[in-house]
Amino acid sequence: MRQTRTIVVAGGGIGGLTAALAIAAAGFRVVVLERSERLSEAGAGIQLSPNAGRILADFGMEADIAAAAIEIRALEIRSGHAGRRITTMPLGMRSREKYGHPYRVIHRADLQAILAAKVRAHGEIDLRLGSELVEFGVHANGITALVESGGNSTDIRASALIAADGVRSSVRARMPGGAPAVHARRTAWRTVLEADDAPIGLSRDSIGLWIGPDAHFVHYPIRGGGQINAVAIVRDDWEGPGWSQPGDAEWIARRFRRWAPVVRASVKAAPRWLKWPLLTVSPSGTWVRGSVALLGDAAHAMLPFLAQGGAMAIEDAAVLGRALATHANDTAAALLAYERERRGRVRRVWRAAKAAGELYHLGAITGTIRDAGMEILGGRTLLSRYDWIYGWKVEPPKPAATAPAPTARRASV
Repeated sequence: MRQTRTIVVAGGGIGGLTAALAIAAAGFRVVVLERSERLSEAGAGIQLSPNAGRILADFGMEADIAAAAIEIRALEIRSGHAGRRITTMPLGMRSREKYGHPYRVIHRADLQAILAAKVRAHGEIDLRLGSELVEFGVHANGITALVESGGNSTDIRASALIAADGVRSSVRARMPGGAPAVHARRTAWRTVLEADDAPIGLSRDSIGLWIGPDAHFVHYPIRGGGQINAVAIVRDDWEGPGWSQPGDAEWIARRFRRWAPVVRASVKAAPRWLKWPLLTVSPSGTWVRGSVALLGDAAHAMLPFLAQGGAMAIEDAAVLGRALATHANDTAAALLAYERERRGRVRRVWRAAKAAGELYHLGAITGTIRDAGMEILGGRTLLSRYDWIYGWKVEPPKPAATAPAPTARRASV
């Protein structure tokens, strides 16, 4: 059988939808399988740093994202207990000047809706909701996917399967060498405050980061400034299922009872809390096996301390599309090229996010030293330490190399 020009993407989240656009831009037909009956992103807000935002702009979504997002003026870092400002990282015009794109925040549902509209408008992308990948087989010319939808089962033959199905990826679980999801002994709590009901002191144009022993609290505006997205991350061994378990308001209030008044008031003002355990996936595991590749959290779920989880999935998608355009007639080679190009950068960001979490959650004595160091360095110097993250750009596709057609070989997953 000849290799088809169809690629299946499992997962209709931000990474999966961006991957679909990148793959279609490389000249392939794409089938996106999303088991939910409707698109509904977990969480509320997401930070769109310049390295991710410029990729989405390249796909023609700049106007829609600019209309739905808020451009952030600064990141204000404060002591969680004392409440005093430690330093301010100037993200506003500095981001445009240094990185060529703004730093924005947006509601996840709004971003997903923009991506979904772009996907649905593309003639070569078939977005199938209520469709679950239940099995797949790998053969010399690609993969065959078994899909269940509405009680019916169908087969899809494709040249590749891209798994963008999250940290609990069922595809990764079947892939030899796939890294397991590991509990990080931290729990994330999230809520959305109406801006009119939020305590005075929560900025309407900046990200607020309050750091303290074994916990931190972050907030930023969404939905045109009408709401405040707030997330608290604490050290905790709880390992509940899913992304949106109800959180005990009294428990989280007790956890922050010794923090600054603004933080305490924000925690108490929340109409409800949802929580989930933080899981990570080592980027050192296998990402590609034959015609199957992992993308985003499925390949390398990281801690959220640098707000780069979504950005790395978007970057993955752009590099995957570039690799497919370069190796247009050999998808297996394209997937290997994607893995080679991404692994080093993702590993560096993954480790930096882990280190940032350790820094934020230092104890009282070491935290005092940390605060003094940040204050001495200043916000501009601290921001420059992330130039390598925010200034990253995907290179244009290389001309396809002329080479003899590879001998077909069987791959097993």
